[in-house]
Amino acid sequence: MSMGQRMKVCTWTIVGLLTAGTAWGQDGHGSAVGWGSQVVGVDLSADFVALAGGGSNSVGLKADGSIVAWGSNNSGQTDVPVPNTDFVGVAGGWYHSLALKADGSIVAWGSNYYGQTDVPAPNTDFVGVAADAWHSLGLKADGSIAAWGYDYYGQCDVPAPNAGFMAVAGGDYHSLGLKGGGSIVAWGRNNYGQTDVPAPNAGFVAVVGGSSHSLGLKADGSIVAWGRNTSGQCDVPAPNTDFVAVAAGGSHSLGLKADGSIVAWGSNGSGQTDVPAPNTGFVAVAAGGAHSLGLKADGSIVAWGNNSSGQTNVPAPNTDFVAVAAGGYHSLSLKADGSIAGWGDNYYGQSDVPAPNTDFVAVAGGYVHSLGLKSDGSIVAWGSNSSGQTNVPAPNTDFVAVAAGGDQWSHSLGLKADGSIVAWGNNYFGQTDVPAPNTDFVAVAAGGYHSLGLKADGSIVAWGSCSSGLCDVPSPNTDFVAVAAGMYHTLGLKADRSIVAWGDNWHGQCDVPAPNTDFVGLAGGFSHSLGLKADGSIVAWGCGNPSWDYGQCNVPEANTNFVAVAGGAWHSLGLKGYPRGDLDGDLDVDLDDFAAFAACLTGPGVTTPPPACTPEQFSRADIDNDEDTDLEDFGVVQGVFTGSP
Repeated sequence: MSMGQRMKVCTWTIVGLLTAGTAWGQDGHGSAVGWGSQVVGVDLSADFVALAGGGSNSVGLKADGSIVAWGSNNSGQTDVPVPNTDFVGVAGGWYHSLALKADGSIVAWGSNYYGQTDVPAPNTDFVGVAADAWHSLGLKADGSIAAWGYDYYGQCDVPAPNAGFMAVAGGDYHSLGLKGGGSIVAWGRNNYGQTDVPAPNAGFVAVVGGSSHSLGLKADGSIVAWGRNTSGQCDVPAPNTDFVAVAAGGSHSLGLKADGSIVAWGSNGSGQTDVPAPNTGFVAVAAGGAHSLGLKADGSIVAWGNNSSGQTNVPAPNTDFVAVAAGGYHSLSLKADGSIAGWGDNYYGQSDVPAPNTDFVAVAGGYVHSLGLKSDGSIVAWGSNSSGQTNVPAPNTDFVAVAAGGDQWSHSLGLKADGSIVAWGNNYFGQTDVPAPNTDFVAVAAGGYHSLGLKADGSIVAWGSCSSGLCDVPSPNTDFVAVAAGMYHTLGLKADRSIVAWGDNWHGQCDVPAPNTDFVGLAGGFSHSLGLKADGSIVAWGCGNPSWDYGQCNVPEANTNFVAVAGGAWHSLGLKGYPRGDLDGDLDVDLDDFAAFAACLTGPGVTTPPPACTPEQFSRADIDNDEDTDLEDFGVVQGVFTGSP
């Protein structure tokens, strides 16, 4: 239910703008999809019936019994096991997830360091699940609780009599059970009084556990809170009435009112208590470490708060993206309107695009910094400046491409209109010393400690750290049309659509899978590689070492219709493209799209989607990008009608 705070893990990595130039989605209508250590781009618009928040991930249950999971995947906690069917309940821990099947069994996945995914036998007759930190809980049909995983504080030792329970919940290191008579039993760590249920211990109808605090919902609609209160997470706002559901996060709390509104209080360092407008129509709530989730009556999920691992998904609406870039642990997407959306790790502000967020034409992500190229040829840089990587040299004009590389001590590259390269930031290995003659370059890429420039004659120039043969471009050094860099390896795309890879190959990142043909784009992550095929599919490789495999090579189904690709430290991004008029995303324009357009039609000047139209459909229906859907847009839809395939 409620999850602990996210742990920050520092790893040496790299990613820059890893393709030559900016890849654009079809007609400026594209959605971002991410996989690996950060799963994003999932559709949260409809058909959900339940939800749960993990430490830095989220889990949603669909009406058809399937599960959708997104956010941090560093322990496989968003990799739902197959068959993904017949689920009736979900729960999320720090790094693991639980789901209840219709047959009364529990499926658990993710980290198993403390045995938290080893469901005790017999795995039958469960009617409820809960997870937190490193332990798991299951409620049996006979009213008993089974607990397993980390037990240092006795959080898995259910007090006797282990009977008569009707609900179960977990805190970081404590557990809670609601008895049929309305009393709460709490056990485990009690350093903040989180297991000291206030008197009178009666009349409760629901219970949840936060990191070190607990909440109980009374039958009269009031909430009782106890335990740690350093952020005000136990100070229920007045009027403390009319609540119908509760949720507890790391240091914040949520209450759902009978009128469908959500009240949030406690820590707000990541905006986790700022409920998005309109604050109406909610039917369920959930909380993660520092993020919050609300389920609407229409089956859609609204997420807000910390998005360091994509746990609140791609910023909505996930449409109109024209380019993607991936940093170490953050992601960036360029919109058709010239704005940039950033999400993921923001410790150094690398996801906070500076104002005015307009007029961008390209974007690049380094390990902990970001770059945006403006239409006037200037570069905007933000995030960590530990090595001066965000100090764009003067004159900041006439740039046509950007790349960002390095680790915590990063470097940046800018390509000028005259074919010269400007480099700045960390130069320990000479990665900012552009070799002479500094002319005739048409593309740039940045690796961990090396830099690359593609010449107009199709040759590649490499400089900086030359370990593992990074500066030794394989012969013949001709006919290259694009270049990309990982931490310690390099990729070059040939005119014949084959990929050449060189440098460190410890993970197989230089072993291009056969057939090495029909590639039109490429990208490199820390130790994995990505190639975009002409048919719109993505090929990924370099995940041969299980200890370094976070799913970054597992391209989601359906692996089609991609128009751009980018690689992060342990995550990957793909940009999907859709033709104009394709409102339902099935890559045709048929009568279904006509019906969807009719549901989205507002008339001139009306910029709010009708109730039957999702934000994504409304954005696609606004073909002329004037923020409304009118007859001018419908005329385009008629003109591109294709019918069903």
